[in-house]
Amino acid sequence: MEPSENVLKVGIGGPVGSGKTALIEALTPILIEQGHSVGVVTNDIYTQEDAEHVRRTLAGILAPARVVGVETGSCPHTAVRDDPTMNLAAGAELVDRFPGLDTLLYESGGDNLTLTFSPALADVFVFVLDTAEGEKMPRKRGPGITDSDLLVINKTDIARYVRTDLAVMERDALRVRSGRPVILTDCLTGAGVPEVAAFVNGHRSVACSP
Repeated sequence: MEPSENVLKVGIGGPVGSGKTALIEALTPILIEQGHSVGVVTNDIYTQEDAEHVRRTLAGILAPARVVGVETGSCPHTAVRDDPTMNLAAGAELVDRFPGLDTLLYESGGDNLTLTFSPALADVFVFVLDTAEGEKMPRKRGPGITDSDLLVINKTDIARYVRTDLAVMERDALRVRSGRPVILTDCLTGAGVPEVAAFVNGHRSVACSP
């Protein structure tokens, strides 16, 4: 069973530690404040760690039952790209339990630059890099960087401490993406996250059309 066609499904991927969970935790309150009903599906290989972190961080904002953790037991590619059955089932369960839910955020388990989401699972694909990985990362390309609907460069606050030139990183990202959107964020302060929310909402009418 798949989630309703009236639900916007957003896939958020990226390397380990890039800030996928932090982006979800910063994005969710904005979407709720805008009147959207949100559910979150996290992916870990063997644990519920990310799901538990989201529940703790969003306590009082998002009901714990709206966060479901999927234990993939294998490479994250399998569960979000090759065979998304477990994630589709988790999303469908949330939709059934919470009538009116209109946004599902799927967080992939951390992986490399080749991670993508199955079109059956995500209407919008957001890929997250962070400045600690180095300004060279966009030049490494890979489908996550070049083909995602949105590239987020996170942790702008620490760029100067890790010898990353933000202007160079953003320039190279725009170049390898042929001008497709790039947003710089600091998810801990919320900088740039409203722009991510606006981008996601911009796909809502198309993705959720009958």
